[in-house]
Amino acid sequence: MRTPMTAPLERRTDYRVTFVVLCVGVASFSLLQSMVNPVLPTIQAALDTDQTTVTWVLTAYLVSASVFTPIIGRVGDKVGKERMLVVALAALAVGSLLAAVATSVTVMIVARAIQGIGGGVLPLTFGIIRDEFPREKVASAIGTAAALLAVGGGVGLVIAGPLVDALSYHWLFWIPMIMTTVAAIAAAIWVPESPERTPGRINVLTALLMSGWLVALLIAVSQGHHWGWSSPEIIALFVVAAVLLPVWVIAEARSSQPLVDMQMMRIPTVWTVNLVALLFGFGMYSSFAFLPQFLQTPEIAGYGFGATVTESGLLLLPQTVASFIGGVAAGRLATRLGSKLLLVFGAGLTAIGMFGLAFFHDEVWMIVVETTFLGLAFGLAFAAMSNLVVAAVPQSQTGVASGMNTNIRTVGGAIGSALVATVVTSQLQPTGLPTESGYSHGFLLLAITATAATLVAILVPVVRATTHVVPGPQAEYEAEHPEHAEV
Repeated sequence: MRTPMTAPLERRTDYRVTFVVLCVGVASFSLLQSMVNPVLPTIQAALDTDQTTVTWVLTAYLVSASVFTPIIGRVGDKVGKERMLVVALAALAVGSLLAAVATSVTVMIVARAIQGIGGGVLPLTFGIIRDEFPREKVASAIGTAAALLAVGGGVGLVIAGPLVDALSYHWLFWIPMIMTTVAAIAAAIWVPESPERTPGRINVLTALLMSGWLVALLIAVSQGHHWGWSSPEIIALFVVAAVLLPVWVIAEARSSQPLVDMQMMRIPTVWTVNLVALLFGFGMYSSFAFLPQFLQTPEIAGYGFGATVTESGLLLLPQTVASFIGGVAAGRLATRLGSKLLLVFGAGLTAIGMFGLAFFHDEVWMIVVETTFLGLAFGLAFAAMSNLVVAAVPQSQTGVASGMNTNIRTVGGAIGSALVATVVTSQLQPTGLPTESGYSHGFLLLAITATAATLVAILVPVVRATTHVVPGPQAEYEAEHPEHAEV
Protein backbone atom coordinates (compact mmCIF):
# COMPACT_ATOMS: atom_id res chain seq x y z
CA MET A 1 0.00 0.00 0.00
CA ARG A 2 1.37 3.37 -1.02
CA THR A 3 1.88 5.97 1.68
CA PRO A 4 3.25 9.51 1.59
CA MET A 5 6.42 8.15 3.17
CA THR A 6 7.04 5.68 0.36
CA ALA A 7 5.90 7.88 -2.54
CA PRO A 8 9.26 9.62 -3.15
CA LEU A 9 11.08 6.28 -3.10
CA GLU A 10 8.66 4.53 -5.45
CA ARG A 11 10.24 3.77 -8.79
CA ARG A 12 8.32 5.43 -11.61
CA THR A 13 8.77 5.03 -15.35
CA ASP A 14 11.23 7.42 -16.94
CA TYR A 15 9.26 10.39 -18.22
CA ARG A 16 10.81 10.04 -21.70
CA VAL A 17 9.36 6.54 -22.07
CA THR A 18 5.98 7.87 -20.93
CA PHE A 19 6.24 10.67 -23.49
CA VAL A 20 6.80 8.27 -26.40
CA VAL A 21 3.69 6.30 -25.43
CA LEU A 22 1.63 9.48 -25.13
CA CYS A 23 2.81 10.78 -28.51
CA VAL A 24 1.81 7.55 -30.27
CA GLY A 25 -1.71 7.88 -28.82
CA VAL A 26 -2.08 11.55 -29.78
CA ALA A 27 -0.71 10.91 -33.28
CA SER A 28 -3.19 8.09 -33.85
CA PHE A 29 -6.13 10.23 -32.78
CA SER A 30 -5.05 13.17 -34.93
CA LEU A 31 -4.58 10.95 -37.99
CA LEU A 32 -8.13 9.65 -37.65
CA GLN A 33 -9.39 13.24 -37.61
CA SER A 34 -8.19 14.04 -41.11
CA MET A 35 -7.31 10.92 -43.13
CA VAL A 36 -10.93 10.13 -43.97
CA ASN A 37 -11.80 13.56 -45.41
CA PRO A 38 -9.94 13.35 -48.74
CA VAL A 39 -11.19 9.83 -49.53
CA LEU A 40 -14.84 10.23 -48.54
CA PRO A 41 -15.99 9.72 -52.17
CA THR A 42 -14.03 6.44 -52.24
CA ILE A 43 -15.75 5.24 -49.07
CA GLN A 44 -19.11 6.35 -50.47
CA ALA A 45 -18.63 4.25 -53.59
CA ALA A 46 -17.24 1.23 -51.71
CA LEU A 47 -20.12 1.13 -49.24
CA ASP A 48 -22.74 1.88 -51.90
CA THR A 49 -24.30 4.89 -50.20
CA ASP A 50 -25.15 8.51 -51.08
CA GLN A 51 -23.31 11.75 -50.37
CA THR A 52 -25.67 12.90 -47.61
CA THR A 53 -25.38 9.63 -45.70
CA VAL A 54 -21.60 9.30 -46.04
CA THR A 55 -21.10 12.71 -44.38
CA TRP A 56 -22.19 11.02 -41.16
CA VAL A 57 -18.86 9.19 -41.24
CA LEU A 58 -17.34 12.58 -40.40
CA THR A 59 -20.20 13.88 -38.25
CA ALA A 60 -20.36 10.81 -35.98
CA TYR A 61 -16.66 11.14 -35.18
CA LEU A 62 -16.92 14.89 -34.62
CA VAL A 63 -19.91 14.67 -32.29
CA SER A 64 -18.57 11.71 -30.33
CA ALA A 65 -15.13 13.29 -29.84
CA SER A 66 -16.67 16.58 -28.74
CA VAL A 67 -18.85 14.88 -26.14
CA PHE A 68 -16.26 12.47 -24.76
CA THR A 69 -13.14 14.68 -24.75
CA PRO A 70 -14.07 16.73 -21.65
CA ILE A 71 -15.91 13.83 -19.99
CA ILE A 72 -12.98 11.42 -20.29
CA GLY A 73 -10.64 14.18 -19.16
CA ARG A 74 -12.76 14.80 -16.05
CA VAL A 75 -13.13 11.12 -15.24
CA GLY A 76 -9.35 10.84 -15.53
CA ASP A 77 -8.97 13.65 -12.99
CA LYS A 78 -11.15 11.66 -10.59
CA VAL A 79 -10.28 7.96 -11.06
CA GLY A 80 -6.82 8.12 -12.60
CA LYS A 81 -5.43 9.44 -15.88
CA GLU A 82 -3.43 6.31 -16.75
CA ARG A 83 -6.49 4.10 -16.36
CA MET A 84 -8.63 6.33 -18.59
CA LEU A 85 -5.80 6.69 -21.12
CA VAL A 86 -5.90 2.92 -21.64
CA VAL A 87 -9.69 3.11 -22.04
CA ALA A 88 -9.45 5.93 -24.60
CA LEU A 89 -6.74 4.15 -26.60
CA ALA A 90 -8.69 0.89 -26.50
CA ALA A 91 -11.75 2.72 -27.89
CA LEU A 92 -9.64 4.07 -30.75
CA ALA A 93 -8.34 0.57 -31.49
CA VAL A 94 -11.78 -1.09 -31.36
CA GLY A 95 -13.37 1.63 -33.48
CA SER A 96 -10.56 1.42 -36.03
CA LEU A 97 -10.88 -2.36 -36.25
CA LEU A 98 -14.63 -2.09 -36.77
CA ALA A 99 -14.18 0.60 -39.44
CA ALA A 100 -11.52 -1.44 -41.25
CA VAL A 101 -13.85 -4.45 -41.64
CA ALA A 102 -17.11 -2.49 -42.11
CA THR A 103 -19.20 -3.65 -45.06
CA SER A 104 -22.00 -1.10 -44.65
CA VAL A 105 -22.14 2.61 -44.00
CA THR A 106 -24.13 2.01 -40.79
CA VAL A 107 -21.30 -0.07 -39.29
CA MET A 108 -18.79 2.53 -40.46
CA ILE A 109 -20.72 5.33 -38.72
CA VAL A 110 -20.93 3.32 -35.49
CA ALA A 111 -17.20 2.60 -35.71
CA ARG A 112 -16.41 6.28 -36.12
CA ALA A 113 -18.55 7.14 -33.09
CA ILE A 114 -16.54 4.62 -31.02
CA GLN A 115 -13.31 6.16 -32.29
CA GLY A 116 -14.52 9.53 -31.03
CA ILE A 117 -14.26 8.27 -27.45
CA GLY A 118 -10.51 8.43 -28.03
CA GLY A 119 -10.77 12.22 -27.98
CA GLY A 120 -9.96 11.95 -24.29
CA VAL A 121 -6.37 11.03 -25.21
CA LEU A 122 -5.34 14.68 -25.53
CA PRO A 123 -6.49 16.07 -22.14
CA LEU A 124 -5.24 12.92 -20.41
CA THR A 125 -1.88 13.37 -22.10
CA PHE A 126 -1.57 16.93 -20.80
CA GLY A 127 -2.54 15.83 -17.31
CA ILE A 128 -0.02 12.98 -17.25
CA ILE A 129 2.73 15.28 -18.53
CA ARG A 130 1.99 17.76 -15.75
CA ASP A 131 1.99 14.97 -13.15
CA GLU A 132 5.09 13.08 -14.27
CA PHE A 133 7.52 15.41 -16.01
CA PRO A 134 10.19 17.59 -14.42
CA ARG A 135 8.80 21.09 -14.11
CA GLU A 136 11.28 22.54 -16.57
CA LYS A 137 10.20 19.97 -19.21
CA VAL A 138 6.43 20.45 -18.93
CA ALA A 139 6.04 23.37 -21.36
CA SER A 140 8.14 21.72 -24.07
CA ALA A 141 6.36 18.37 -23.72
CA ILE A 142 2.87 19.90 -23.79
CA GLY A 143 3.86 22.01 -26.78
CA THR A 144 5.06 19.00 -28.73
CA ALA A 145 2.00 16.90 -27.84
CA ALA A 146 -0.38 19.73 -28.75
CA ALA A 147 1.40 20.33 -32.04
CA LEU A 148 1.00 16.65 -32.91
CA LEU A 149 -2.71 17.31 -33.25
CA ALA A 150 -2.04 19.83 -36.02
CA VAL A 151 0.78 17.73 -37.48
CA GLY A 152 -1.37 14.61 -37.51
CA GLY A 153 -4.12 16.51 -39.28
CA GLY A 154 -1.66 17.54 -41.98
CA VAL A 155 -0.07 14.10 -42.26
CA GLY A 156 -3.51 12.58 -42.70
CA LEU A 157 -4.13 14.78 -45.74
CA VAL A 158 -0.71 13.92 -47.17
CA ILE A 159 -0.78 10.11 -46.84
CA ALA A 160 -4.47 9.40 -47.43
CA GLY A 161 -4.22 9.46 -51.21
CA PRO A 162 -1.01 7.40 -51.61
CA LEU A 163 -2.24 4.88 -49.03
CA VAL A 164 -5.53 4.33 -50.81
CA ASP A 165 -3.80 4.15 -54.22
CA ALA A 166 -1.22 1.62 -53.03
CA LEU A 167 -3.44 -0.48 -50.77
CA SER A 168 -7.08 0.42 -50.02
CA TYR A 169 -9.07 2.78 -47.83
CA HIS A 170 -9.25 0.02 -45.20
CA TRP A 171 -5.63 0.79 -44.32
CA LEU A 172 -6.71 4.25 -43.18
CA PHE A 173 -8.03 2.34 -40.17
CA TRP A 174 -5.68 -0.66 -39.95
CA ILE A 175 -2.66 1.58 -39.34
CA PRO A 176 -4.23 3.63 -36.49
CA MET A 177 -5.57 0.37 -35.02
CA ILE A 178 -2.07 -1.10 -34.84
CA MET A 179 -0.67 2.14 -33.39
CA THR A 180 -3.34 2.49 -30.71
CA THR A 181 -3.21 -1.18 -29.72
CA VAL A 182 0.53 -0.89 -29.14
CA ALA A 183 0.06 2.39 -27.29
CA ALA A 184 -2.71 0.96 -25.06
CA ILE A 185 -0.56 -2.01 -24.05
CA ALA A 186 2.44 0.23 -23.48
CA ALA A 187 0.33 2.65 -21.41
CA ALA A 188 -0.94 -0.16 -19.20
CA ILE A 189 2.64 -1.34 -18.60
CA TRP A 190 4.72 1.82 -18.44
CA VAL A 191 2.60 4.92 -17.83
CA PRO A 192 2.46 5.47 -14.05
CA GLU A 193 -0.86 6.06 -12.31
CA SER A 194 -1.90 9.59 -11.40
CA PRO A 195 -0.64 11.00 -8.10
CA GLU A 196 -3.37 13.67 -8.27
CA ARG A 197 -7.09 12.91 -7.84
CA THR A 198 -10.22 15.03 -7.48
CA PRO A 199 -12.61 13.59 -4.89
CA GLY A 200 -16.33 12.98 -5.42
CA ARG A 201 -18.55 11.39 -8.03
CA ILE A 202 -19.20 12.09 -11.70
CA ASN A 203 -22.24 14.34 -12.17
CA VAL A 204 -24.33 12.33 -14.63
CA LEU A 205 -27.03 15.01 -15.05
CA THR A 206 -24.63 17.74 -16.12
CA ALA A 207 -22.81 15.26 -18.38
CA LEU A 208 -26.11 14.50 -20.14
CA LEU A 209 -26.96 18.20 -20.42
CA MET A 210 -23.55 19.00 -21.91
CA SER A 211 -23.85 16.08 -24.31
CA GLY A 212 -27.33 17.25 -25.33
CA TRP A 213 -26.41 20.77 -26.39
CA LEU A 214 -23.18 19.65 -28.03
CA VAL A 215 -24.90 16.95 -30.08
CA ALA A 216 -27.70 19.31 -31.14
CA LEU A 217 -25.30 22.12 -32.09
CA LEU A 218 -22.78 19.98 -33.95
CA ILE A 219 -25.35 18.00 -35.93
CA ALA A 220 -27.02 21.27 -36.89
CA VAL A 221 -23.85 22.97 -38.12
CA SER A 222 -22.43 19.86 -39.82
CA GLN A 223 -25.66 18.85 -41.59
CA GLY A 224 -27.15 22.30 -42.18
CA HIS A 225 -25.56 22.57 -45.62
CA HIS A 226 -27.13 19.25 -46.69
CA TRP A 227 -30.53 19.55 -44.99
CA GLY A 228 -30.98 23.27 -45.61
CA TRP A 229 -30.34 25.96 -43.00
CA SER A 230 -34.01 26.88 -42.87
CA SER A 231 -35.27 23.30 -42.62
CA PRO A 232 -37.43 22.47 -39.56
CA GLU A 233 -34.91 19.86 -38.39
CA ILE A 234 -31.98 22.30 -38.34
CA ILE A 235 -34.00 25.06 -36.67
CA ALA A 236 -35.22 22.60 -34.03
CA LEU A 237 -31.65 21.46 -33.31
CA PHE A 238 -30.46 25.04 -32.87
CA VAL A 239 -33.37 25.72 -30.51
CA VAL A 240 -32.52 22.64 -28.45
CA ALA A 241 -28.88 23.73 -28.23
CA ALA A 242 -29.88 27.28 -27.27
CA VAL A 243 -32.11 25.97 -24.46
CA LEU A 244 -29.80 23.27 -23.08
CA LEU A 245 -26.60 25.35 -23.06
CA PRO A 246 -27.72 27.89 -20.39
CA VAL A 247 -29.47 25.12 -18.43
CA TRP A 248 -26.18 23.20 -18.39
CA VAL A 249 -24.22 26.26 -17.23
CA ILE A 250 -26.69 26.94 -14.41
CA ALA A 251 -26.70 23.28 -13.36
CA GLU A 252 -22.90 23.18 -13.26
CA ALA A 253 -22.71 26.43 -11.29
CA ARG A 254 -25.13 25.12 -8.66
CA SER A 255 -23.69 21.60 -8.43
CA SER A 256 -21.51 20.61 -5.49
CA GLN A 257 -19.85 18.05 -7.81
CA PRO A 258 -19.70 19.79 -11.22
CA LEU A 259 -18.46 17.99 -14.29
CA VAL A 260 -16.96 21.27 -15.50
CA ASP A 261 -16.23 23.77 -12.75
CA MET A 262 -17.70 27.09 -13.89
CA GLN A 263 -15.39 28.96 -11.52
CA MET A 264 -12.47 27.41 -13.37
CA MET A 265 -14.03 28.35 -16.72
CA ARG A 266 -14.30 31.97 -15.49
CA ILE A 267 -10.57 32.24 -14.79
CA PRO A 268 -9.55 35.13 -17.11
CA THR A 269 -6.74 33.17 -18.76
CA VAL A 270 -8.99 30.16 -19.32
CA TRP A 271 -11.96 31.91 -20.91
CA THR A 272 -9.88 34.22 -23.10
CA VAL A 273 -7.73 31.35 -24.38
CA ASN A 274 -10.91 29.33 -24.98
CA LEU A 275 -12.26 32.21 -27.08
CA VAL A 276 -9.02 32.21 -29.07
CA ALA A 277 -9.41 28.42 -29.46
CA LEU A 278 -12.94 28.87 -30.85
CA LEU A 279 -11.78 31.42 -33.43
CA PHE A 280 -8.58 29.54 -34.20
CA GLY A 281 -10.38 26.24 -34.68
CA PHE A 282 -12.74 28.07 -37.05
CA GLY A 283 -9.84 28.70 -39.41
CA MET A 284 -7.58 25.70 -38.97
CA TYR A 285 -10.10 22.89 -39.44
CA SER A 286 -11.78 24.76 -42.29
CA SER A 287 -8.46 25.05 -44.10
CA PHE A 288 -7.91 21.29 -43.71
CA ALA A 289 -11.28 20.72 -45.38
CA PHE A 290 -11.18 23.27 -48.20
CA LEU A 291 -7.55 23.62 -49.27
CA PRO A 292 -7.47 20.11 -50.80
CA GLN A 293 -10.76 20.83 -52.58
CA PHE A 294 -9.33 24.06 -54.00
CA LEU A 295 -6.16 22.32 -55.21
CA GLN A 296 -8.19 19.50 -56.78
CA THR A 297 -10.52 21.83 -58.70
CA PRO A 298 -10.01 21.14 -62.45
CA GLU A 299 -8.40 23.97 -64.39
CA ILE A 300 -11.47 24.13 -66.65
CA ALA A 301 -13.10 26.07 -63.81
CA GLY A 302 -10.70 28.96 -64.48
CA TYR A 303 -8.77 28.42 -61.25
CA GLY A 304 -7.43 25.50 -59.24
CA PHE A 305 -4.72 23.09 -60.33
CA GLY A 306 -6.54 19.85 -61.15
CA ALA A 307 -4.46 17.97 -58.58
CA THR A 308 -5.24 14.41 -57.59
CA VAL A 309 -5.84 13.49 -53.95
CA THR A 310 -2.22 12.33 -53.72
CA GLU A 311 -0.82 15.45 -55.41
CA SER A 312 -2.84 17.83 -53.26
CA GLY A 313 -1.56 16.03 -50.17
CA LEU A 314 2.04 16.39 -51.32
CA LEU A 315 1.52 20.11 -51.97
CA LEU A 316 0.46 20.44 -48.34
CA LEU A 317 3.47 18.49 -47.02
CA PRO A 318 5.50 21.67 -46.26
CA GLN A 319 2.60 22.82 -44.08
CA THR A 320 2.81 19.61 -42.05
CA VAL A 321 6.58 19.89 -41.64
CA ALA A 322 6.24 23.50 -40.53
CA SER A 323 3.59 22.52 -37.96
CA PHE A 324 5.96 19.97 -36.45
CA ILE A 325 8.86 22.44 -36.36
CA GLY A 326 6.64 25.07 -34.75
CA GLY A 327 5.35 22.68 -32.11
CA VAL A 328 8.78 21.34 -31.18
CA ALA A 329 10.26 24.85 -31.01
CA ALA A 330 7.32 26.26 -29.07
CA GLY A 331 8.36 24.75 -25.73
CA ARG A 332 11.81 26.31 -25.73
CA LEU A 333 10.53 29.58 -27.15
CA ALA A 334 7.81 29.71 -24.48
CA THR A 335 10.46 29.43 -21.77
CA ARG A 336 12.26 32.46 -23.19
CA LEU A 337 9.43 34.55 -24.63
CA GLY A 338 6.29 33.30 -22.88
CA SER A 339 3.38 31.31 -24.29
CA LYS A 340 1.22 34.42 -24.69
CA LEU A 341 3.63 35.99 -27.18
CA LEU A 342 3.71 32.74 -29.15
CA LEU A 343 -0.09 32.64 -29.20
CA VAL A 344 -0.28 36.21 -30.51
CA PHE A 345 2.37 35.48 -33.13
CA GLY A 346 0.73 32.21 -34.18
CA ALA A 347 -2.72 33.78 -34.54
CA GLY A 348 -1.28 36.77 -36.40
CA LEU A 349 0.66 34.54 -38.78
CA THR A 350 -2.55 32.58 -39.41
CA ALA A 351 -4.29 35.81 -40.41
CA ILE A 352 -1.45 36.70 -42.80
CA GLY A 353 -1.57 33.25 -44.41
CA MET A 354 -5.34 33.37 -44.84
CA PHE A 355 -5.26 36.87 -46.35
CA GLY A 356 -2.60 35.57 -48.74
CA LEU A 357 -4.82 32.65 -49.78
CA ALA A 358 -7.75 35.00 -50.33
CA PHE A 359 -5.89 37.33 -52.71
CA PHE A 360 -2.90 35.39 -54.07
CA HIS A 361 -3.67 31.83 -55.15
CA ASP A 362 -2.92 31.75 -58.88
CA GLU A 363 0.39 29.85 -58.70
CA VAL A 364 1.39 26.68 -56.91
CA TRP A 365 4.36 28.36 -55.21
CA MET A 366 1.99 30.93 -53.67
CA ILE A 367 -0.13 28.20 -52.11
CA VAL A 368 2.95 26.37 -50.81
CA VAL A 369 4.41 29.51 -49.20
CA GLU A 370 1.10 30.55 -47.62
CA THR A 371 0.26 27.10 -46.28
CA THR A 372 3.79 26.77 -44.86
CA PHE A 373 3.17 29.97 -42.90
CA LEU A 374 -0.11 28.47 -41.74
CA GLY A 375 1.60 25.26 -40.66
CA LEU A 376 4.14 27.14 -38.55
CA ALA A 377 1.34 29.22 -37.05
CA PHE A 378 -0.74 26.14 -36.17
CA GLY A 379 2.19 24.46 -34.42
CA LEU A 380 3.05 27.53 -32.34
CA ALA A 381 -0.53 28.46 -31.45
CA PHE A 382 -1.62 24.92 -30.50
CA ALA A 383 1.31 24.59 -28.13
CA ALA A 384 0.79 28.05 -26.64
CA MET A 385 -2.95 27.56 -26.03
CA SER A 386 -2.41 24.27 -24.26
CA ASN A 387 0.40 25.59 -22.08
CA LEU A 388 -1.55 28.69 -21.04
CA VAL A 389 -4.63 26.71 -20.00
CA VAL A 390 -2.72 23.94 -18.22
CA ALA A 391 -0.61 26.45 -16.27
CA ALA A 392 -3.66 28.48 -15.20
CA VAL A 393 -5.66 25.73 -13.49
CA PRO A 394 -5.07 23.53 -10.42
CA GLN A 395 -3.25 20.31 -11.22
CA SER A 396 -6.28 18.17 -10.40
CA GLN A 397 -8.35 20.01 -13.06
CA THR A 398 -5.83 19.71 -15.88
CA GLY A 399 -7.81 17.03 -17.71
CA VAL A 400 -11.16 18.77 -17.83
CA ALA A 401 -9.66 22.22 -18.51
CA SER A 402 -7.57 21.04 -21.47
CA GLY A 403 -10.46 18.83 -22.61
CA MET A 404 -12.82 21.80 -22.78
CA ASN A 405 -10.21 23.85 -24.62
CA THR A 406 -9.82 21.07 -27.19
CA ASN A 407 -13.60 20.75 -27.38
CA ILE A 408 -14.17 24.46 -27.95
CA ARG A 409 -11.57 24.40 -30.72
CA THR A 410 -13.42 21.48 -32.33
CA VAL A 411 -16.75 23.30 -32.08
CA GLY A 412 -15.14 26.31 -33.74
CA GLY A 413 -13.89 24.06 -36.53
CA ALA A 414 -17.36 22.60 -37.08
CA ILE A 415 -18.96 26.04 -37.23
CA GLY A 416 -16.20 27.36 -39.48
CA SER A 417 -16.40 24.44 -41.91
CA ALA A 418 -20.18 24.82 -42.16
CA LEU A 419 -20.05 28.57 -42.78
CA VAL A 420 -17.19 28.35 -45.28
CA ALA A 421 -19.02 25.57 -47.14
CA THR A 422 -22.03 27.87 -47.44
CA VAL A 423 -19.89 30.78 -48.65
CA VAL A 424 -17.89 28.68 -51.14
CA THR A 425 -20.99 27.10 -52.69
CA SER A 426 -23.14 30.24 -52.65
CA GLN A 427 -22.36 30.79 -56.34
CA LEU A 428 -21.87 27.85 -58.68
CA GLN A 429 -20.73 27.64 -62.28
CA PRO A 430 -22.89 25.81 -64.87
CA THR A 431 -20.55 22.84 -64.35
CA GLY A 432 -21.61 22.70 -60.70
CA LEU A 433 -18.18 23.79 -59.46
CA PRO A 434 -17.89 26.80 -57.09
CA THR A 435 -16.76 30.09 -58.57
CA GLU A 436 -13.29 31.38 -57.72
CA SER A 437 -14.83 34.24 -55.74
CA GLY A 438 -16.52 31.67 -53.49
CA TYR A 439 -13.16 30.35 -52.35
CA SER A 440 -11.72 33.88 -52.12
CA HIS A 441 -14.58 34.99 -49.87
CA GLY A 442 -14.24 31.80 -47.81
CA PHE A 443 -10.53 32.36 -47.19
CA LEU A 444 -11.24 36.02 -46.44
CA LEU A 445 -13.76 34.97 -43.78
CA LEU A 446 -11.07 32.77 -42.20
CA ALA A 447 -8.60 35.67 -42.31
CA ILE A 448 -11.06 37.90 -40.44
CA THR A 449 -11.64 35.31 -37.72
CA ALA A 450 -7.86 34.80 -37.39
CA THR A 451 -7.46 38.56 -36.98
CA ALA A 452 -10.10 38.51 -34.25
CA ALA A 453 -8.22 35.63 -32.58
CA THR A 454 -5.04 37.73 -32.64
CA LEU A 455 -6.79 40.67 -30.94
CA VAL A 456 -8.20 38.41 -28.21
CA ALA A 457 -4.80 36.76 -27.75
CA ILE A 458 -3.28 40.17 -27.01
CA LEU A 459 -5.74 40.52 -24.11
CA VAL A 460 -4.99 37.11 -22.54
CA PRO A 461 -3.73 37.59 -18.96
CA VAL A 462 -0.98 35.23 -17.88
CA VAL A 463 -1.55 33.53 -14.52
CA ARG A 464 -0.16 30.37 -12.98
CA ALA A 465 -2.02 28.17 -10.54
CA THR A 466 0.07 27.59 -7.42
CA THR A 467 -2.28 25.37 -5.42
CA HIS A 468 -3.73 21.91 -5.95
CA VAL A 469 -7.31 20.98 -5.13
CA VAL A 470 -6.16 17.57 -3.93
CA PRO A 471 -2.46 17.20 -3.09
CA GLY A 472 -0.98 13.93 -4.26
CA PRO A 473 1.24 11.60 -2.24
CA GLN A 474 4.40 13.46 -3.24
CA ALA A 475 2.93 16.80 -2.18
CA GLU A 476 1.69 15.35 1.10
CA TYR A 477 5.10 13.89 1.84
CA GLU A 478 6.83 17.18 1.07
CA ALA A 479 4.39 19.02 3.35
CA GLU A 480 5.27 16.65 6.20
CA HIS A 481 8.98 16.58 5.34
CA PRO A 482 9.93 20.01 3.95
CA GLU A 483 13.60 19.01 3.91
CA HIS A 484 12.78 16.72 0.94
CA ALA A 485 10.65 19.22 -0.97
CA GLU A 486 11.61 20.30 -4.47
CA VAL A 487 13.11 23.75 -4.74
